[in-house]
Amino acid sequence: MDVVATALLLSPATESGPVLPRTAVPGEVSASLDSNQRPLRVLGFLEASTIAGAVKPVLEFAREAARSSNSGAVELTMVLYVRARQAGGLLDVIRAEGIPLEVVTEGHAFDLRVVPQLRAIAARLRPHIVWTNNIKSHFLVYLSGLHRTARWIAFHHGYTQEAWRTKVYNQLDRWSLRHAERVVTVCNSFARELQQKGVPANRLVVQRNPIRVSSPASEAEKIQLRAQLALPNNASVLLSIGRLSREKGHADLLRAMARMRAAEVETFRSCLLIVGDGPERRRLQALCSALQLDDVVRFTDHQADVRPYYGIAHLFVLPSHSEGSPNVLLEAMAAGVPMVATAVGGVPEVLSHEVNALLVPKQDVAQLATAIRRLLNDPQLRQQFTDKGKEVVSQHDPHSYFQSLVDIFQEVMSETRAA
Repeated sequence: MDVVATALLLSPATESGPVLPRTAVPGEVSASLDSNQRPLRVLGFLEASTIAGAVKPVLEFAREAARSSNSGAVELTMVLYVRARQAGGLLDVIRAEGIPLEVVTEGHAFDLRVVPQLRAIAARLRPHIVWTNNIKSHFLVYLSGLHRTARWIAFHHGYTQEAWRTKVYNQLDRWSLRHAERVVTVCNSFARELQQKGVPANRLVVQRNPIRVSSPASEAEKIQLRAQLALPNNASVLLSIGRLSREKGHADLLRAMARMRAAEVETFRSCLLIVGDGPERRRLQALCSALQLDDVVRFTDHQADVRPYYGIAHLFVLPSHSEGSPNVLLEAMAAGVPMVATAVGGVPEVLSHEVNALLVPKQDVAQLATAIRRLLNDPQLRQQFTDKGKEVVSQHDPHSYFQSLVDIFQEVMSETRAA
């Protein structure tokens, strides 16, 4: 039985969603913390097999927690859902970095047989804080009663626009999040949406994502990648990184490329790299062929190491219809790549038009193409954006992010819990 059917059986539907019965949880304890008691035990939940999206800031927090272990501020254990025959990826990275890990086995998405496993982990580790990062964990923490054994901090990273089932799960999230003691999200735009959906304003916190500046790709790596992708030596490289789902707007970017090519028949020298995978891949490839762009567009699948792609890019393009606070914007600025982006969600909260990026309306192919051409043809503006981007990156360092979350955790622990 899937999660939707279970939720409907547990209780008749109401405006605020199903009301789950109180279930005894083995080892239930009072989630309280003396001001002098350390460390703060945190159980963090992840639902992924690769390092992308919401996973990146969580891993940065985990790395900072490990670096701060001598101070004893936080004792973090990650919880990861794993299915049989699932590729290692994230699981291997967490283990390799020595981050304490609990593995929950499941047969399929929203497998409710994970509930007793979650209860057993909570009973054994007795966390002060449970920290969820996706819809499934929001729901399962509430269903399993873990929000009664510990203080619950839920992170909202935004929704995708996909099949009807995913939309139903997104609706379930509306009532799950109302029960968290804090809902942390990445931009003011999302915070306003959550408040409209019933999350109390006094429980909402906006926290920007962090970025760790990594070493750039070597010249040898960049030369090898250009050869691997068969890029002409004189081609200007446009880069877009993200999940291939409809709200990411890659179809608009392909149409902008076609528009640019039609306007520059003799001088067009651009190639587009689309890095990522997702449900829209086949449709996008078909559109690419229909627009006769197969010779100048490369689809590269998800890449564990994107440094060489930033290294060969002249311009980064984010054509999304909706966004929170995208990691890729910070990554591009950290790599010194100037950008064009749509002014959606939290993007204008990070980028300033004409200061560190060119911002255009969503789904406006003509303005997107114009902005890309303008930036490609203006090296002085590209340098300005590169310099100003470094100033933005400096405001998103991982240690400050870590301390901000610890402050949120401690604030919640200091509050008197309602009976």
